[in-house]
This record gives sequence, C-alpha cells and structure tokens, in this order.
Amino acid sequence: MSSHFGRVTVPTDVDMIEETKEIVKRWGADALRDCDGTDMPEELKSLPAKIYSTYYTTRKDNEWAKANPGEIQQMYLMTEFYTAMEREELRIPVMKHLYKEQLKPNTIDDIKRWWEVIDRTTGEALSTDCWSYEEETMEAVIHKPLRYHDYTVSFLAFIMWDPVHMYNFLTNSWENVEHQITYDVRQPKTKEYVAEKLRRYLKNNPSTDVVRFTTFFHQFTLVFDEHAREKFVDWFGYSASVSPYILEQFEKEVGYPFRPEYIIDQGYHNNTFRVPSKEFRDFQAFQQREVAKLMKVLIDICHEDEKEAMMFLGDHWIGTEPFGEYFKNTGLDAVVGSVGNGTTLRLISDIPGVKYTEGRFLPYFFPDVFYEGGNPIKEAKENWVTARRAILRKPVDRIGYGGYLKLALQFPDFVQYIEDVCNEFRMLYDNMGGQVPYSHFKVGILNAWGKVRSWGTHMVAHAKDYKQTYSYAGILEGLSGMPFEVEFLSFEDVIADPSVLKKCSVIINVGDAYTAPSGGAYWENEKLVCALKEYVAEGGGFIGVGEPSAFQREGRYFTLANVLGVDKEIGFGLSTDKYNWEEHEHFITEECKGDIYFGEGMKNIYALEEAEILCCREENVQMAVHAFGKGRSVYISGLPYSFENSRLLYRAIFWAAGREKEIHRWYSSNYNLEINYYPATGKYCLVNNTFTEQSAIIYDGNGNDREVTLKENEIIWYDFL
Repeated sequence: MSSHFGRVTVPTDVDMIEETKEIVKRWGADALRDCDGTDMPEELKSLPAKIYSTYYTTRKDNEWAKANPGEIQQMYLMTEFYTAMEREELRIPVMKHLYKEQLKPNTIDDIKRWWEVIDRTTGEALSTDCWSYEEETMEAVIHKPLRYHDYTVSFLAFIMWDPVHMYNFLTNSWENVEHQITYDVRQPKTKEYVAEKLRRYLKNNPSTDVVRFTTFFHQFTLVFDEHAREKFVDWFGYSASVSPYILEQFEKEVGYPFRPEYIIDQGYHNNTFRVPSKEFRDFQAFQQREVAKLMKVLIDICHEDEKEAMMFLGDHWIGTEPFGEYFKNTGLDAVVGSVGNGTTLRLISDIPGVKYTEGRFLPYFFPDVFYEGGNPIKEAKENWVTARRAILRKPVDRIGYGGYLKLALQFPDFVQYIEDVCNEFRMLYDNMGGQVPYSHFKVGILNAWGKVRSWGTHMVAHAKDYKQTYSYAGILEGLSGMPFEVEFLSFEDVIADPSVLKKCSVIINVGDAYTAPSGGAYWENEKLVCALKEYVAEGGGFIGVGEPSAFQREGRYFTLANVLGVDKEIGFGLSTDKYNWEEHEHFITEECKGDIYFGEGMKNIYALEEAEILCCREENVQMAVHAFGKGRSVYISGLPYSFENSRLLYRAIFWAAGREKEIHRWYSSNYNLEINYYPATGKYCLVNNTFTEQSAIIYDGNGNDREVTLKENEIIWYDFL
C-alpha cells in the first residue's frame, strides 16, 4: 500500500453518501463502518472498500428481550450502608441513588438464594429468615437488627437500559429513541436465538466483509445514579456478567456454593485496584472459558459465510480477556479499540493471536467535542502525538475514526489534519510494520494481575485523578514508547516459579498500599519475598514507586524496605530518630532541569542508613537509591507521565540494571525527542513529541553522535550503515 491509500476506516451514514466518497478519497480509506445511531448507505456498499457492519449480540432487539424477561442481563449491586437505630426493624431502600430506568431488582428468581444481607459491623451474612423484601416499596426489611450495626443488601437487578446505549443517548441528546434492553446470550434459549439471528443477518447482508462485534456478551461495570450521572465505572468489572443460570453452572464447576459477596466485595465490586480473592479468580477463569466457547460459535458462523470477525475492545467485552488463556481459541480475526494514549495503543497492538489490530483514534465525532466554538483539532493532535511514540514500538495495523461524519465536516482544518495523520500512519507502517524494534533489555511489571491485565490501568476518564492510577498509568505510559521489552508478571507467577524474575533485567512494583498494583497481602508470602530478595541480591534491578511492597507487619511497612533502602513511618516508630536526610547528585537525575514533579508524592518516607537520597522535601524522601547484594534498587514516591519524568524513569531503569555505561546507544540528549532502531531494515527514526522545534545530540548504535533539529511533531527516518 502507498502512503496515500489503505489501513484507514471511516464512519458513514445514510445522508453522507457523497461526503463519504470525498473523505475516502482524501483520507485514503479502504474500509467503511457504521456506528451506534447510524446506518450504512446501500449506495456505498459497492465501493472498492471493506464494509464493516457493527453487530450487537446483546441489544437492538427489544422485542426479544420483552418476550423473555427472565433472560434479560443482570448485575450485582449493593445498597448504601444503613445503621440500625432501633431494635424493631431496619428498612433499606435497595434502589436509592440508582437510576430506575437503567435497573430493576430481580424478584423473578429466588431472592433468598441470590440476594444477601450483611452486617457490615461484624462482616457476617444474616440468615435468610432474619430479613424479607417488600416489592411494592422496593425495600429490604431486617427484623430485629442489632442497634448501631451497619447493614447492606446485595441484590441482583435486571439491566433494563444498556449502559453504553444510555451513555450515547445522553451524550448526543437523542430524542424519541427507545431504550435498548440488554439480553443474556449465555442462557440457552437466547443463545440459540442469537446464533440463528446472526445467520439470518449474514444472509441478508451479503455486502458485509467484516462483522464488527460490539462486543460479545457481558458489559463492563457501568452504573448510573438517580440523576443519570455515572456512579460506578470499572472497565474491567465483572459485576454485570452474572445470572442465576451462570452462577449455578459456576457452582457445579468449582464445587462450592456461590455467595454474592464474591462479586460485591464489600461494595468495591472487585474493581481493578482490588487484590482479587481466590473465589473471584475462580469466577473470572470460569467466565473466560465459557465466553471463549460461545465467542467461537459466533465467529465460526461468520467464517462459514466467509466474513471476518472483529471484536471491539470495549462495551460488552468482559470475559474475552485478549491477554488471557482462552482468547487464542476463539478464531477471532481482528480487534479494534479506542486509543487514548500510548498505553491504550499498546493494549490493542500487543494482543496476540489475531490477524490484525485497529486503533480507533480520538476525538469521536460526537457533539461533546464537535460544536460551535469547539476545538477538535487540538484533541486530535494531542491524541495522535501521544500515541505515535507507542506506534513506533508496536503499531496497530490500521487506524480509524467513529461517530457522525457530518459533525467532522463542519471543521475543514480538522479534516485536513486527519488527512495528514492518515498519510503519516501509512508512512510509519511502511517503514516499520511487522518488524521487531531494537530493545535494550526486558523490564517486568509485577502486580496482582500480571499478563491478563497487560497495559491495563484504570481505563475510565475520571480515575486519572486517583493517586495510585496516576503513578501506575504514568509508568506504563512512559514504557509504552521506550526501547525495552515489557513483560507483565503476577505475584502468583513468581510464587509458582521464582525463576520468571530472571527473564527481566529490572522489576517494577508501583501502586498505593493494599491495591492490586502494589500487592497488599501477597507480601505476607515468604516465597514471594525471598524470591525478590534473591533476584536483587544476585544482580537484578528493582524499582518501587509509591508504596511498593507495602503491608504492615513484623516492624516494617515496606516488606522490601531493606532492598529499597526506604520505609514509611506510620506512627509506630516515631520514638526512633532518623538522621539520613542529605541529598546527593546522581546518574538518574543528571538531566533534570528543575524540580521533579512527583504528583502528590509521598509523606513520611524516610531513608535507611545505607540508602542514598536523590530528592527529599521537608524530610519526606521522594527518591532514593540503594545497593542490595550485587543488585540495585530505586525508590520513587510518584511519577505522573511527562517527557521529563519519562526520561527520569529511563535513566532509573538503566541504573537499576547496572548498565548506565550503555545508555548512549540509540539515545537522544533531549527527552522531547525519541529514537527507535529497526534491525531488520537497518533504519532508525527520530521523532519530535512536542509542538515546538527541538534540537538534540543523538547517538546511534555504535555510540556515534550527531546534532539534529526537528520541526514540531516531525519524524525523520535514517539509514544505519
């Protein structure tokens, strides 16, 4: 393909026929797609372009959902905490602060089996004869509660309005559009119906080339409050993947009775920051196996009709888990996902076992961005430049856009910029697509999830304000465009086989205390702790960010305090004076031009006697280094993503690995410019990640240097002879 045609997908609609043809020509698109709320024009189906048909397995068929109310999808919810003020009874309104058009309590199935009332003061579930439910008032009634104890009700609810359809409805201010009900494809009757429906669809749509499943069966956790605002969002959440049918199957497989608490998890819903319990891991494994089996049924139907099957990595994607054990068995042809930054680009492009991947770039052509006075080109530029550094490490095979084309056409400068982006993407892909770029060595990310959450952080916009995601996301964003192999390891991996650590030159553990990224109670495991100490003592590197290895026990807050050279004072050791507060110059901070931004940083971190402090603010250590045996460790209090912080992390990795003398190899003296080398073709490129002109001394693979200047956002390719 030339740099002016191919590898691009554009949206269309029935009233955008001529306009679509013009955009296809200008952007060099070779595929067309419809979107939620749009339709593919018949006149465009004869174009020499692939036709993507958005296909919903779980919605857009309210007639079926209403005719089979017991097979509408369900989710687990928990009420607010209620304190019993009197001894006689406590009435708990189960739908308070929930959006009643979205959810409806399930009273069809046996509530005494599938609901649970918990005394949150003791943590014990109440016997079913201690409470009842009044359907008319939608209240659970606790008989003779213990005074001043707190109680919650965990209950099943039907999803009466698909959350994504609801989001699109509200965002676009749709009117006179029926709320789409979500039905459960896992249940036998609906499963058979959906398979036959897909066959009929393919027969009636012979021009479809790619069936774009949006997505498969279970929506990630997305709950709205009574004001139709987002109340609880977890892009990785399994709370909406339940039904009595599914749970009975689960019980048969694992051999123990199911409890709602396995999903509710004290009200945290096992969100991605929670260290998963054994029961929740069992449930996830079960769901992933069953979802993969059913995915294959529908994908095989597409292949029988000689259509490609593509999955959108979002919406009803729960259970698909592209980095999990069962995804490879589905036969899926492609994955498309939304690209917000370098991390989400790698989340898509690193997916194994598919023929190609596609990134849907921002902004989405929706009126929340495309309005009079809006500046969509600004978001488009930031999105492209941010993701491009990750593309240069591992590209998606295609790019595309979604939404309402008519909105984008109202901004000619935006249309021109996207034309430039499409041409640049093809140029990048022609130069490095399918190649393995040069990597210095391998870096491991150690957390509770490991491989199954590769490149996965919070994935919802509002969570970026949380400190633990700030550092974890910042580390991954930096790594997404760096010349290192990155491997995601779980604590379970290390406990099962400590030698997995030796594949990596540096291990990174980042997160707030007791969260899944940091590890929580895993740090009680003797085998894990000793494996990490042995790894560093024998020459490995360890980088801890935030509250790494945090678990208060045996006189330490950081379990690996003697490896890291720092610990956190939580008030137990205030009687012990601390004297190591002097800052030192160091290789890691050599290029820092001003104060390092640690985000919120950390308070009450102090250095052990042998540690070397690189940054300390008001007797709060923000960065320190330490030798442990033959190895090295680095502690950083927090590291939000920026070009300067990315360079700081880069140098910390080299130092922790004991390879700082090798840093001037494929290196730029200016952290705003990055360099990548492709051994298969002998080419390397230099890219300016900023919107201003930048100059640098660059070093090639032999350490030879040259001075270069790049215009804003410019990328230049060289031959390495």
